[in-house]
Amino acid sequence: MLLLALALEAAAGYPDRLYRAIGHPVTWIGRLIAALDRALNREADPPGRRRAAGILALLVLLTATGLAAIGAAAAAAACGAGAGLLLCGLAAASLPAQRSLHDHVARVAEALVREGLPGGRREVAMIVGRNPDTLDEAGVCRAAIESLAENFSDGIVAPAFWLGLAGLPGGALYKAVNTADSMIGHRTPRHAAFGWASARLDDLVNLPASRLAAGLLIGAALLRPDASARGALAAVRRDAGRHRSPNAGWPEAAMAGALALRLAGPRTYGRTRIEDAWMGDGRAGAGPQDVVRALALYRTACGLLWGAAALLAAAACLA
Repeated sequence: MLLLALALEAAAGYPDRLYRAIGHPVTWIGRLIAALDRALNREADPPGRRRAAGILALLVLLTATGLAAIGAAAAAAACGAGAGLLLCGLAAASLPAQRSLHDHVARVAEALVREGLPGGRREVAMIVGRNPDTLDEAGVCRAAIESLAENFSDGIVAPAFWLGLAGLPGGALYKAVNTADSMIGHRTPRHAAFGWASARLDDLVNLPASRLAAGLLIGAALLRPDASARGALAAVRRDAGRHRSPNAGWPEAAMAGALALRLAGPRTYGRTRIEDAWMGDGRAGAGPQDVVRALALYRTACGLLWGAAALLAAAACLA
């Protein structure tokens, strides 16, 4: 199922016509999270009560998502082994985002070359939360590469890991946690207490995938003449633990070391400046060609992930 899902998503993504017709699992999950936020996150409540309400909201979200995914998997299985595998693979293909991530990041490099800095800022604002007006060309390129590295971990490797470990319910539950963190896990005044449980659980469920993503990027660097596996490994060992996120530093450091760049570091979200450690000890002056190199490394790492899924599928068949 995992191998089929990765292949289908890489080939076709999530079709726009299907999205317009029925939406996407993330939008369905997002509507439930928004409803729970409106119903349970009362600004008049003290922080302790809002934290408890956030825990309750997370439990409701996971219960609803888990039951829906278990029901979908059971309905697919009732159609027979072959049809059930195909149906589960089609459903699971909505969870990783290999193609859309690649296309969004590629558009940043293309816009910089075609339109200059204004075009690059416009496109990078679609994939990062930082203030694009504070970014020069190197900052735009670093932001795109950082987003590619981090989202390779939590947008592709993590759903693949949980799909492989626990089937369609595992992948769906991971996506629910990750979406909750994206929507309510940030430390804004409204969500500092209410989103605490979602943010902490997201950190936990992403721990194995972030390490695996770094390993895949190091392995991909071994296969590419324009990347350094030794540099990637050294950067992970030295810098991954210095990132303010317990997970993002692993793929970002691997990407930075592989491409001889510096990523992360100080940056601005809205009007707030974040002082974070640099990942990698290369040059900070990234350009559009470095985004292209990062995308090539990303495609190779995705290929390694497919290979690992194929080996697991073969082992399961032989067991």
